[in-house]
Amino acid sequence: MRVYYCAAKQDLILRSPPKAGVSKDGHEDTATKCDSPALAGEGWGGVSPQNDPLYVEAAPTRIAPSMQSDLRASSARLDPAGGEGKKSIGPPSTFHFSGIGLGDKLRSLGRSAGQPPAFVAILMQTKRQTALSISLVLAAVLAAAPLRAQQAQTAAGNEIRIGNVMPYTGPLAAFATIGRAEAAYFDMVNEHGGINGRKVRFVSVDDSSNPKIAMEQTRDLVEKKDVLLMFGSFGTPSNLAVRKYLNENKVPQLFVASGDEAWAHPVTFPWTMGWQPTFRAEGRIYANYIQAAYPSRKIAVLWQNDQFGRDLFKGLQEGLGDTAGMIVADLAFDASETAIQNQIGILKNSGADILVFDGAPAIAARAIRVAADLDWHPVFILDNASASIASALRPAGLQNSLGVISTSFLKDAGDASWKDDPQIKAWLAFMDKYYPDGDKDDIYAVFGYAAADTLMQVLRQCGDDLSRENIMRQAASLKDYQSPIALPGIVINTGPKDFRPIKQMRLVQFDGNAWQPIGDVIDSAFTAVREDN
Repeated sequence: MRVYYCAAKQDLILRSPPKAGVSKDGHEDTATKCDSPALAGEGWGGVSPQNDPLYVEAAPTRIAPSMQSDLRASSARLDPAGGEGKKSIGPPSTFHFSGIGLGDKLRSLGRSAGQPPAFVAILMQTKRQTALSISLVLAAVLAAAPLRAQQAQTAAGNEIRIGNVMPYTGPLAAFATIGRAEAAYFDMVNEHGGINGRKVRFVSVDDSSNPKIAMEQTRDLVEKKDVLLMFGSFGTPSNLAVRKYLNENKVPQLFVASGDEAWAHPVTFPWTMGWQPTFRAEGRIYANYIQAAYPSRKIAVLWQNDQFGRDLFKGLQEGLGDTAGMIVADLAFDASETAIQNQIGILKNSGADILVFDGAPAIAARAIRVAADLDWHPVFILDNASASIASALRPAGLQNSLGVISTSFLKDAGDASWKDDPQIKAWLAFMDKYYPDGDKDDIYAVFGYAAADTLMQVLRQCGDDLSRENIMRQAASLKDYQSPIALPGIVINTGPKDFRPIKQMRLVQFDGNAWQPIGDVIDSAFTAVREDN
């Protein structure tokens, strides 16, 4: 017989050594499987020591065959859980002792079996040796855990693993172009040698715009895929769902694809940083434009009933200030809605001359088309997130979209004024080679390219120190960096107290083919950068 120790139960058991086949009585050998209901009920689960890493064999100890009959007889005094006065229903070659009062029970067993104290000493020595062995094994395991964590906290070998969550399916699937463009960008980077000699492994997964799925996917990327950082994940609800988890685990959550102000709190959430101008600032820009170009005109607002929609609407009201009474009607809709006719009809009947739309591209297309069908032609102001020719204006009808006003901070490849621009030429070549299935009229492809370029600048600044701490340090050290695809005059600046990389936008108007600029670049940071709250 041999002595085994279960770390999970802190129990010693005595069992026959392994042997093939079946025992003499025709039953399956108990050394390879324990089918005792009592033992299974105690947590052994029918798994033998030979198959369970929690069991450690005290190999030097052997129980002489002449002792086994006495031990079997004595085992009747002990039940499988170590209780006295109950007959064991385990197989006769298996003995199970509780760790509670183990020494006394072993001594009692030794005395009742007529064995000398040396027998008890052997068993107790086995317990000590086994416990020491387990301690050494556990120490090795625990020592390996920080090493693995440390490897995940810096670039592994010649590879930089970057995680990303996108709505490749669901009502906001139009924004998945951002993730596809980013993946194509890193393919281009890898073909040119990578970043500081390391290749980028960009792992982008789908969450269908579901925060719960986003949480599951993010955990998987961090804990199983060992990504170094999360980058450019889309949407306010999904990113809010994972922000606390990523900050607690000190994983960078960089350049979030959302204009919420929640990504700019460097004291409370030092591992989270946004990228684009905020929705709230965008709303203020529209307010200032309305006040300058259409004073005293009535305003209607159709806004998406979520954090994104509320932020832009709030900025619009703040920007209007004392003239917020110009808003004569506003209606909210859910992102999953497919019909918008009733809302547009109500807003038309309000007598508004201006319609501010604040929602996703698919509904924006319907709103533009329905307004035209109702022969309502207000000044149509469209949020930047839906200012995509491919995803909103073309589905709405280019003629219906004529005159639509929005904002931009990136160049429009379809704008004839950029046809000779070397950076637009490079972007078009990039699309042809690395993203041939992409639509060159889709502003989200430009967005993904520009965001990925910003991350590459951060990683270049990191040099050979690709620790998570240094990545955040460099992300907060961008000075007057201009993405090659950004509009002239729009630069990226960050600092330890400034987690708002892009603070400028430009008003644009659709001429039926491309977006044309209105006026100069507008600084969207109408208020000084606040201390974290």
